[in-house]
Amino acid sequence: MLDAPAAEREQLFVQKLQQCCLLFDFADEPLSDLKWKEVKRAALLEMVEYVTSQRGVITEPIYPEAVNMFAINLFRTLPPSSNPNGAEFDPEEDEPTLEAAWPHLQLVYELFLRLLESPDFQPNIAKKYIDQKFVLQLLELFDSEDPRERDFLKTTLHRIYGKFLVLRAYIRKQINNVFYRFIYETEHHNGIAELLEILGSIINGFALPLKEEHKLFLLRVLLPLHKAKSLSVYHPQLAYCVVQFLEKDPSLTQPVVRALLKYWPKTHSPKEVMFLNEMEEILDVIEPAEFQKIMDPLFKQLAKCVSSPHFQVAERALYYWNNEYIMSLISDNATHILPIMFPSLYRNTKSHWNKTIHGLVYNALKLFMEMNQKLFDECTQQYKQEKQKERERLQQREELRKQGYNASKPLLRKKSELPADSTTVKALIEHKRADPYLSTPPDVNQC
Repeated sequence: MLDAPAAEREQLFVQKLQQCCLLFDFADEPLSDLKWKEVKRAALLEMVEYVTSQRGVITEPIYPEAVNMFAINLFRTLPPSSNPNGAEFDPEEDEPTLEAAWPHLQLVYELFLRLLESPDFQPNIAKKYIDQKFVLQLLELFDSEDPRERDFLKTTLHRIYGKFLVLRAYIRKQINNVFYRFIYETEHHNGIAELLEILGSIINGFALPLKEEHKLFLLRVLLPLHKAKSLSVYHPQLAYCVVQFLEKDPSLTQPVVRALLKYWPKTHSPKEVMFLNEMEEILDVIEPAEFQKIMDPLFKQLAKCVSSPHFQVAERALYYWNNEYIMSLISDNATHILPIMFPSLYRNTKSHWNKTIHGLVYNALKLFMEMNQKLFDECTQQYKQEKQKERERLQQREELRKQGYNASKPLLRKKSELPADSTTVKALIEHKRADPYLSTPPDVNQC
């Protein structure tokens, strides 16, 4: 195109865009049409270079042709999931399913991004073609199993969000819908991490005070995402979004922490470690006044974590005592926190199987002792008294159990020792029912 006369370049650009609307089969027949596949690849490369190096080349006739070419190449029915009902995808262990047509798709995405990022790009013209339908189809592609495509989609959608103010509310709404379907219906979607990464950037730009719709998004969408089985795939991005909200509006701390405690894993130790990671990130930005509102339920949960037989859970919880800011919050509220934590810590000095945990527990107890020696001694004394009471209760229970065991034995009926009269004796003699316990009838002569 650079060799063509300037007056013909626009028309040549349009023709190349139309030429690239032709699709090729890479999956079933990868070796067919190799020549024409290379021609298309060369044309896409040329347009990418042309848009990047030249100014004033994105004229009005280019917009409909470019958007049409993108739509034809990108918007397609994704293949069914390679493992829809199996074990959750592990990005470190499992190989993703890659898109066969990526040699062309990559260049189409590249060209689209170069157009969006060009100084010549005019959203007022493009909005006639990049509309709600276009955005919805783009969002559907986030379920692609190819991480390379999801990475391009993430950047592309973020650029559209930045350029088209009129589409922002719609984009947020449709992302919400993706999350709702994931949480309450499918529990399967490949692009949750990428969508959360976009949202992290969007949340960072929210104006203050936060709108009510943004607060509801946090409480009704982001927090329930902690329930999903595949949390590990997107947890870092989710935690970042939550912390961004709390930095914007500290008053949201209490409902956020209470929701996390509500969703706290009971039997999934790796997930519990993730929750502990996120909670520490929240505590790093928490206001002292907000900390006081949540410290009791929070440290009751931490006490359970410290007592966990899974050493990674106990270890991660005890690492909180290495965080200077958290320790300053604990120190200011030691009278509330130490009585909650002391029993679990003291019990672990004797009962936990892992030696590393012993060292961390002794460190935590030492820090508590240095904070408030008097309170520490009181907690020690109270703990010993409660243990003594517990031993006494167990002893009483054992005695009652033995008494109950004895009481459950069959009782033998004894002969009456009351003074007998002749009428009673006669009635007993005439009674016909066989009585195994009264084997000897009364002696009438002695009565």
